[in-house]
Amino acid sequence: MIAVVQFGGSNCDRDAVRALSDLGFEAERVWHEDPLPEETTGIVLPGGFSYGDYLRGGAMAARSPIMESVREAADDGVPVLGVCNGAQIGCESGLTPGAFTTNASARFQCEHVYLRVENADTRWTAAYDEGEVIELPIAHGEGRFELDAERYEELEADDRILFRYCDAEGNVTDEANPNGSLGNVAGVLGDSESVAVLMPHPERASLPQLGNTDGRGVLAGFEG
Repeated sequence: MIAVVQFGGSNCDRDAVRALSDLGFEAERVWHEDPLPEETTGIVLPGGFSYGDYLRGGAMAARSPIMESVREAADDGVPVLGVCNGAQIGCESGLTPGAFTTNASARFQCEHVYLRVENADTRWTAAYDEGEVIELPIAHGEGRFELDAERYEELEADDRILFRYCDAEGNVTDEANPNGSLGNVAGVLGDSESVAVLMPHPERASLPQLGNTDGRGVLAGFEG
């Protein structure tokens, strides 16, 4: 069973459950003050505005009671996916490197973007080809990925960058970067490839009736 953690202010938890269910997974919401169910085989940290993004996005949710269990599960190899606010929570809790900060535009960005698959040899990207371009929606005010230069070089050397913002032809340019992320980074792996975070929303591009299923491949990563 995939546990979709619901924090105060989450607003994409139901979307995640619906998208996962449509792919044939058993998924249910778990309140952040409750323990992870014993049958948990995967975890989603969903998007939203946990605790109103006070202090900074994800900072307070990262200290919620359930996150210690999430970290322990991740250490045991349980797949964990953080999306948007969940990506911020993942970084703030140390599951993945870096931080997501205020967009370079200083505005909330809500639009569809193109992503280039940088590493197709992970559970989260195995459904795609390296260099493939997919389209996913974003909706964030603090989506700019930042990391110190030394650790960024390590991230690149270890091939832990999953997606970069690009144009429709796959060109990684400043113009295609919606938030000013370092290196156009849109998604990264944690120390283990079972843990990933990304700012765009795969669950909002997974239902055929919505006209875009490019995000299904990311969620399929819970199959292992």
